[in-house]
Parts: sequence; structure tokens; C-alpha cells
Amino acid sequence: MISHALTIVSNELNRHLNDAYGIPNTPYADLGNLAEGFANGSGLERNRLHMALVNIKEEKSLKNVPHFSRNEVTLKASYENPPVFLNFQVLVAASHSDYTIALTALSRAIRFFQFSNVFTHDNVSPDSLLPPPAIQTLDQLETFKLIFDFYSPTMEEVNHLWGTLGGKQYPFVMYTLRMLELKFKTAGNETSLVTGVSTHFHHKTTGLN
Repeated sequence: MISHALTIVSNELNRHLNDAYGIPNTPYADLGNLAEGFANGSGLERNRLHMALVNIKEEKSLKNVPHFSRNEVTLKASYENPPVFLNFQVLVAASHSDYTIALTALSRAIRFFQFSNVFTHDNVSPDSLLPPPAIQTLDQLETFKLIFDFYSPTMEEVNHLWGTLGGKQYPFVMYTLRMLELKFKTAGNETSLVTGVSTHFHHKTTGLN
């Protein structure tokens, strides 16, 4: 589900860059692990916008949700573990060899997320919904609402981030993607709902004189 969510966003970014600036969707913005590029010593592929997941946080405000769901039509209750709600920190870096072009590309990405920071099944292109290759049906998003908020890391966080990735800093921007609901789709145990309470009482006859 995580890969499908970020793939949808990168597809939308590529579509925007192609429509607004005529940049071929080859892709120009790609999704990948930045650390792998630095590990082989060659650095990131040049002239690209790279998107990478760098942190995951649980949304604790939604932790205390019911362990059951009600079906008012069948008058049944289904019991299951509640879903996990997660926030992600997403890094967007420009790897252009020309520094001024890198800043231009980064500015275009920032303006894209300013213009379109909420992604739902209804407002993205059908082509953007195509999942990554070899992804199974259970790992695909059915309905979603992905919200991107600008995140401003401190200089200390920036230093730790690029040190962890193992490379020198590229022009970059960070966003918090909230909230992705992760839940394994399965049929839970069902039981009938309580629809009424009897208040009629009577004395039981014991048969004794």
C-alpha cells in the first residue's frame, strides 16, 4: 500500500510536469531508495527529481478506535483489530548537474504540491492509479486520501538525514504525507447486535406452600 500510494503521487507529479512544462514523462520524477545510489559510489542518477520515504510515524490521536464495526442493515457487528494510521516523511531531491536547473526543478515540485496537496481516488488521473509492477491486489489502495504538508527540518535533522543516506546534500524539500490507513482486508467474526432490552419482570413460582 505504501508503494502504491507514493507511486500515485509520483505519477501525478510527472503528469503535471509534462502538461505544464512539456517535460517528457520518462519518468522525470521517480521513486526510489536514495541510499542505494550513494552506496554504489556513483551517486544519484542525474537530471531527475527523486522521491524517497525517509521516516514513518504512527498517528497516535487515532489509536483509540473501536475494535468492532456495525452493519445497520444486517444488524451484525464485526470484531477485528483496528487499522494502523501512519504519517510518512517524504524527501524530494533534485539531482541535476546544473545547480540552477536543480533549483528550478525543485521550485516546480514545490509549486505542484502547493497547487495539489490532497490526492484522492476521484481527483487523480486513472493512469496514475496503475500500481507498480508485480504488486498484488491485496497491496493496492482501493480508496484513499493522501494529504501533503510542508515539513521544515532543523539543520541538525538535515545533517542526520543526509548522513544516514550516505551522500552529500542535494537541493531538496520534505513533506509529511498523512494519513495512510493500513489494514489487512479480512472477514472478521460477526455477532448479532443488541437491539433492545427487556424490562418485564415476574416472580417465579417455587411450588412451596
